[in-house]
Amino acid sequence: MASTTPTSHSGTNRRPDPLTLEVVELIGEVVARFHEDYESAAAEHALTGAQARLLSLLCLEPLPMRRLAQRLKCEPSNVTGIVDRLEARGLVERRPDPADRRVKVAAATEEGRRVARSLREALRFAREPLAGLSEGERLALRDALRGMLG
Repeated sequence: MASTTPTSHSGTNRRPDPLTLEVVELIGEVVARFHEDYESAAAEHALTGAQARLLSLLCLEPLPMRRLAQRLKCEPSNVTGIVDRLEARGLVERRPDPADRRVKVAAATEEGRRVARSLREALRFAREPLAGLSEGERLALRDALRGMLG
């Protein structure tokens, strides 16, 4: 008789144990609250959630429209409209791609980076509960989340 453990990841037919189900529910609640807070912070800057997410991505690196669409899991035509609106506000600019001058990339402007930084700082839900954890607890949480993402 083969032994199975609740922590085994090999069998996909088994029902998750109660602890795993509770963790999944808690992750869902955290994600929902984070999105609510993110949408609220975006609205304070007269941005939609999609505009704020795109701006945050562009603060990491300039990206072509197709890559932005992949990261945001939407159609490139949607990304073009979002970039157009952010560009009209001076938060994003289009530039030639240094690797291929025929391709345009979207990049955050200095003002766009300032707004994105302000958005991150406004995320009360993410900041306040984490501040109550010790550095060791935050490191353990970070490492566990990294482990889940592979």
